[in-house]
Amino acid sequence: MEMFSKIAIAFEQGGFWMWPILFTQLISLAILAERTYTLFVKNKINQSEFVNGFEDSIRRGELDRVMDQAQAHQAQMPVAKAILAGTKAAKNFGGKEEIQGKMDEVLLLENSLVERRIGFLSMLGNVATLTGLLGTITGMIKSFAAVANAVPAEKATLLAAGIAEAMNATAYGLITAIPALVMYAVLQNRANHIVEDLNRSALKVFNWLSYSYEPVGFKSFRTGKDGSHKESVKEINA
Repeated sequence: MEMFSKIAIAFEQGGFWMWPILFTQLISLAILAERTYTLFVKNKINQSEFVNGFEDSIRRGELDRVMDQAQAHQAQMPVAKAILAGTKAAKNFGGKEEIQGKMDEVLLLENSLVERRIGFLSMLGNVATLTGLLGTITGMIKSFAAVANAVPAEKATLLAAGIAEAMNATAYGLITAIPALVMYAVLQNRANHIVEDLNRSALKVFNWLSYSYEPVGFKSFRTGKDGSHKESVKEINA
């Protein structure tokens, strides 16, 4: 309880700029908690091992089985969404370009989801530091202004109050900024590893799909008895 009372006193002495710093700290803690859970608990760096289970099915042409397996794991493994998109393109004989395009579309989204909001931690850390510095400057201005206009008996008290405001604002700004900046580096490093693992794993599947399924050479149309156009696919073997 004594610690909380000291914090309350320091917060009161810090003046107005303690409130913006508190707001900054709450936002940074919320982002830190959400990103830590997402990157260290929800996302695993083992997707390369996960995709190895698809190789035999892809080479045997069991695309329906690949799609079912990918769909069952897409909530836990982001690479499964890319596998699903690429397999659908391969099943439609889209060729390398379509397979790559569909998989890249998913990977761009998944990579952005991994890295989202991390950059705000760096910004909030800098804002907290600068806000604390602003509190320091305003506290010192109040001190000198009070000393200049006060009677000699009150100068020491007013000067001490201004310095206390300046120092408390500075300290609180640094207390907020340091964890935010440290965790920014930690989370950014983790996000980079997850993105590299995701892209490398997806590339394996792309290679299996693109080398196992030839692109459509051309499509011919024939007219049915009812006048409708029916499409037949002819493949060109390399």
